[in-house]
This record gives sequence, C-alpha cells and structure tokens, in this order.
Amino acid sequence: MSEFKNPFSLEGKTALITGSYRGLGLSIATGLAEAGARVLINGRSSEGVEAAVIDLRKKGFNADGFAFDITDAEAVETSITRIRKEIGPIDILVNSAGIQKRNPILDMSVEDFREVLDVNLTSAFIMSKTVAVGMIEQGFGKIINVCSLMSHLARPTIANYSAAKGGLHMLTKSMTGEWAAKNIQINGIGPGYFETDLTRPLKENPEFDGWICGRTPAGRWGQPEELKGVAVFLASDASTFVNGQLIMVDGGLMAVV
Repeated sequence: MSEFKNPFSLEGKTALITGSYRGLGLSIATGLAEAGARVLINGRSSEGVEAAVIDLRKKGFNADGFAFDITDAEAVETSITRIRKEIGPIDILVNSAGIQKRNPILDMSVEDFREVLDVNLTSAFIMSKTVAVGMIEQGFGKIINVCSLMSHLARPTIANYSAAKGGLHMLTKSMTGEWAAKNIQINGIGPGYFETDLTRPLKENPEFDGWICGRTPAGRWGQPEELKGVAVFLASDASTFVNGQLIMVDGGLMAVV
C-alpha cells in the first residue's frame, strides 16, 4: 500500500502574510500555521507584530515577525533579502494588508484615494514582484491576494477601496498570465462581510447590520476563522492547477439578487 500524502499539508513551507498581526490577516496566518507552515507575521507596528508572534508561539506554532512598510519598495527589497538570508525561501505569499477611508467621492481627498490604493493594491504589486524572483528561482510558489466583494461590486463612500480591490483582482490575473508557466499559482480570496476591526462601525450600525444579514443568504456576517480553509487550499498542493481565480467567501451574497 502506498503511503498517503495529505495534499493540504503545509509542512516544511514558509509563508509570509502581510498585514497579519490582527484581523483577517492574522486568522489566515493562524490557519496556515495550523496546517504546518512556518508563518512570518508582517505589519508596520513592531509592537503589534511582536505580540502576534508571541501569541502564535504560545499556541505551539512556528512563527517569526518582520515589521516593515509594504508600500516602500526599498524597504520591501531589504526585508525580503533579510528573510531569505535568515529564514530561507518564501514558498507562500499572502497579500492581505488593507485599509479603508470612507467618504463620498466629492468629499474624498486625493491623498485618501492614493493611500488606500497604495496599501490595498500597490503593495501587492511590490511584494509579489519582489518575492516572485525567489519563487521563480526555486521553481514553485503560491501567491494569494485577499480581494473583496468590492472586487466586483461598489457601494457609496468607498470608491477608493473598490478601485483598489478591483485592481487587485485584475493584478491576480495579470500575474497568472506571466508566472503560471513558472509553476507559481496566483489566486484571490474574496471575503464578504466579516466581523473585524475594519468593519466594526458597520456591524454596530443596526440598520446596516440588518441589511447585511438580510442580503446575505447565510443570514449573518462571516467570522475571520472561516477564511482559514480556503487559504490553506490555495497555499497547498491541493490547488496546483488552480490559477488566476477569485474564490468568494461571502455566505452566498454574490450568488443572489
């Protein structure tokens, strides 16, 4: 009898997750660690990164932290070089960093528009092109972009966020067109409405909360841990012929009108 190999195992793999010391990024990092990966926590806050690493290690996971600004190309290059020297090759990259700055378009400043695009979109371009060099050298890799419902839809007051997430969806396809032949799988995860610090103001608004629960076939908001499974799937050998896809995790919201 041949020995069974678990296609979802991430044993021996190293995963770098941006914006991962809290929220959905931390949940994804935890899921990858549970599947056996060594996880590298990232964020701008050294204190936040350190606290997340300590918590993961207390739970028995293999975790390290690297605080740097993912919108700064020079800082990214320096940090990725350091990671490859101190830790080794990066097998999995998850671009999960994101911010929102809500305002109607007529009231939205150019600065706020650019900042949201920089954090949600440009950073994924910088990170991916920097990490992909090593993935091409080693002959394999996984890139997961955390997109959104807003990669397909729009709502008032978040034109900057929708533009960024729509762009991230197309960047996922573009990277697939250039790197799939290098045995790199690039895919996206599209969360619906999840309970996080970012969405707390919406969740605490009774009218909006009622609208979301009524609009979503599952009848509720998503929980951060519900992103773990799809992240593990896309990071593992179970998805070696899945490329350029955006998998929605939205309780069915995109499936109905």
